[in-house]
Amino acid sequence: MEISTIQGEVRQPGGRHANERLRRRGLVPAVIYGHKQPPQTVALSLHDTVLALSHMTRIIRLKINGREEQYLIKDVQYDHLHKTPIHVDLMRVDVSERVRVRVPVELRGTPKGALEGGTLVQVLAELEIECRPLEIPEVLKARVDHLGLNETLHVREIAVPPEIKVHHAPDDIVAVVHPPRGTTTEAAAVAEGEEGPAEPEVISKGKEESEGEGGES
Repeated sequence: MEISTIQGEVRQPGGRHANERLRRRGLVPAVIYGHKQPPQTVALSLHDTVLALSHMTRIIRLKINGREEQYLIKDVQYDHLHKTPIHVDLMRVDVSERVRVRVPVELRGTPKGALEGGTLVQVLAELEIECRPLEIPEVLKARVDHLGLNETLHVREIAVPPEIKVHHAPDDIVAVVHPPRGTTTEAAAVAEGEEGPAEPEVISKGKEESEGEGGES
């Protein structure tokens, strides 16, 4: 796993206006949590943070005043365009302990059903897993070439290393190929009273900024 170095500085807890001043300086407000220690407020280089996220880095080295510590990127809040990070939650970690994180699922290939006019719908864009920090995969890949109309890909079909524990039921649906609307395949499924797949999970990078400090909302 690649570990990126991010330059940072200590900051005083502040409200929205204080954080906006940091962002104008090219910094991202962040909070460090974990290991039963008090939260610590810091600011990260926006350039370094964007670079680390583009490499799908989960573990970073935060360098402040010449000292480096490793942290897990636990959560990132983005602006209204879902492009620029505006706040980061970091978690103190021990490389020997196990942590729970969400990892993207990448579907590979073109389903057979799509060649017949069907539509591939990804129900789960991420899976929650548990493993040691240095074992966190950048992405979980799954082939969907074999899926025909009305066929589904389940959590149990995604190959993960033995050291990783998946916190989902084996039968949870990851993806499904819906038949074209109005086809006999779709009509037959409805007539038989089959239950459709779960609604696709909406994965949103943007959310309200909040770090538990006075003046934040």
